[in-house]
Amino acid sequence: MKQGQVYILECSDASLYTGVTSNLEFRLAQHQEGHFPGYTHTRRPIKLLWNTDFMDIQDAIFIERQIKNWGKEKKLALITENWDFLHLLSECRNSSHSKNFPLDGVDAERSRSARDGNPSIPQQKRNFRKLLL
Repeated sequence: MKQGQVYILECSDASLYTGVTSNLEFRLAQHQEGHFPGYTHTRRPIKLLWNTDFMDIQDAIFIERQIKNWGKEKKLALITENWDFLHLLSECRNSSHSKNFPLDGVDAERSRSARDGNPSIPQQKRNFRKLLL
């Protein structure tokens, strides 16, 4: 089983680059020397901010793909090990999130609205509830 590392680099323009490798020291040298004509090539020098090891390269690739989709703020929370902020940034804020719909016969949205002093439920959510029933 091949091992792997996921890493986050800071580029010269303060942007962050996330990558995966089986040899971190060699990969960092490749980035610094401009061996890749991609993202980091024109943003050198680079600096390693964070890395973690995996026993299986496939696990490392999976995590790298997740982190690549994160915004800079969330990546910085990971780098600084600010777990509370990382958790907050990981919460779903979509209007279609399950927190906005009834659970076990209790209307979470109505409960929140009543608590906040607004007993009405938006028409769109009422219509969606009808589709569920």
